[in-house]
Amino acid sequence: MTLIKSISGFRGTIGGKPGDNLTPQDIVESTAAYGQWVLQTTGNNKIVVGRDGRISGEIVSNLVVNTLRCLGIHVVDLGLSTTPTVEIAVPLEQAGGGIILTASHNPREWNALKLLNHKGEFISGADGEAVLAIAASGDIHYAPVDKLGTYRYDGTYIAKHIEQILALPLVDADAIRAKKYKVVLDPVNSTGALALPPLLEALGCQVVMINGEINGQFAHNPEPLRENLNTLSTEVRQHKAFMGIAVDPDVDRLVLVCEDGDMFGEEYTLVAVADYVLSNTPGNTVSNMSSTRALADVTRKYGGEYNASAVGEVHVVEKMKSTGAVIGGEGNGGIIYPELHYGRDALVGIALFLSQLARFGKTLSTLRKTYPEYQMSKGKIAQSPDIDLNKIFAGLREKYRNEKINNEDGLKIDFESGWVHLRPSNTEPIIRIYSESNSMVIAENLAKKIMQDIHEMR
Repeated sequence: MTLIKSISGFRGTIGGKPGDNLTPQDIVESTAAYGQWVLQTTGNNKIVVGRDGRISGEIVSNLVVNTLRCLGIHVVDLGLSTTPTVEIAVPLEQAGGGIILTASHNPREWNALKLLNHKGEFISGADGEAVLAIAASGDIHYAPVDKLGTYRYDGTYIAKHIEQILALPLVDADAIRAKKYKVVLDPVNSTGALALPPLLEALGCQVVMINGEINGQFAHNPEPLRENLNTLSTEVRQHKAFMGIAVDPDVDRLVLVCEDGDMFGEEYTLVAVADYVLSNTPGNTVSNMSSTRALADVTRKYGGEYNASAVGEVHVVEKMKSTGAVIGGEGNGGIIYPELHYGRDALVGIALFLSQLARFGKTLSTLRKTYPEYQMSKGKIAQSPDIDLNKIFAGLREKYRNEKINNEDGLKIDFESGWVHLRPSNTEPIIRIYSESNSMVIAENLAKKIMQDIHEMR
C-alpha cells in the first residue's frame, strides 16, 4: 500500500495506517496544508472541489470539503465532474484554487488530491514545495465557529464546459453534425459517462456507451492503453461504428479506436489534433520528452517550432507559455488547447478531432496513415530500495557519452535508431522506461538494452 506526497499533490491507496496510505488523517492534513497555503498566498477564501467516480470519492470529498470549511474557506462543490471541468470552474468562480479528487489512471483502490492555483492550473513545483512544508510543519490555523466556511453545490459546470467548447472557432459543429457519426464510448465507469454523451450528442453523434455506470468498479484497468480496450474494439466492429472513444476516470486523457477496431494510437491523439490546429493557426507546439517524434515532424511541416518539456502537465504548460505554443500536451492522449484553458482536456480534444475528421472526409484509419510512423515501447520496473538511480544515471551517461543525452527529467538518450527515456514516475513507485523507433523491434531492443544495463549496475 502506498502514500505519495509530492509537488503534484497527495496520492495513495485507501485504508491502512496513517502516513503509509491515504487515510482520513492524511486527507485532512493534506487538505488543511493546501487550504492554509491558498489563504496565505491569495487571501482568497473560496475553493472549488470536484471528483471522479471512484468508490472512495464521496468519503474523500466529505473530508476535504469539511476540512476546508473549518479553515474558514467557502467551498463550491461540483460533485461528480471531470478534471478539465474543475480547471475551467476555478477562474469562473474567481476562486483561490481548486482540488480535484481523482487518481487518474490508477486502479480503484487509489485516490488523490490534485491541486490547482487561482488560474485553474496545476500548482508549480515551488508552490507544491510550499504546501508540503506547511503539511510537514503542522502549522494550521482553523477558523472560530462564527467564521466557518460556507458550502454550495453547483452541478452546472459540465454544461458550461461544453458551451465553451462549442463556441471555439476551430470546432466545426455544423460539419460534424452533418456526418451523423456513430461513436462507441467507454468512460470506464466514471464521470466521462456524465460529460461526454451530452458533448457528442450536441455534435450530432449517435452514442453507444459501454461501462457507463458511475460506480468506480472499473470494468478494466482504467489506464486507456491498447491492452485494456479489447472490449471497446470489439464493440466498434460489432456496431459498425465510425470510431471508438476511451478516456481515463477523470477525463483528461483521450484515446481513439479506428472503424476497423484497431487503435489510432494514444501517442497520435495529440499529433492529429495538432495537425488540425496548425493547419488553421500555424505556430509552435510542445509535448513532454516521452512523447512521439511525430509531433515535431508535423510542427515543422507548418513552419512551427517544436519544444520538449519534462514529463508532467505543469511542465508542459510552462513550456507552452514560454514558447507561445498554440497546441500541446502529452503522448498519453492529453490535449492542451490554450484557446480554451491550460489543462489536458479530453472534451476539447474530441471536438477538435471530430472537426478535423469532418473536414478530412475519410476514415480514422486513413487519417492515421497520413502521419509519420513511429513505434513506442512503454515499460516499467519497480522502484525498490536497492536501486540507486543517481548511480545508475551516472553509469548510463558514461556508457553512452557519445550519444545525445538530456538530464532535464530523468535520463533521455537519443540514438541514431531511436531514443530511450528513463525516469521515476510522479504518481507511482515505479521507474518508467519508454523507447521509440520506426520499428517496434528496435524500440523494444533499445529498452531491453537499457534494462540490462540497469541490472548490471545495481
